[in-house]
Amino acid sequence: MYLVAIAWMYVVVMMAIVEAGSPNGTVLGAIFTFVLYGALPLGIVLYLLRSPARKRARLAAEVIATPDTSAAQPDGGDHAAGGPVATERKEP
Repeated sequence: MYLVAIAWMYVVVMMAIVEAGSPNGTVLGAIFTFVLYGALPLGIVLYLLRSPARKRARLAAEVIATPDTSAAQPDGGDHAAGGPVATERKEP
């Protein structure tokens, strides 16, 4: 995947150099050629092609970050620890 991206960027850089060096070309035209033919489309394509890998990484991070609730609460309930009656406070 990256070999094709590197080759395409090489072609776009050569196009930009020719644009800047030609008698009718300008440096601004070369910059637009580089951005509109190279950087922007390649960025979009690489972003779309990396979507499955990002999704796998996000799911793996969620699995790692999710604590094991069966060890924390043996009965599986969502109640707070402790008895149902509040403890009695002693006066000093």
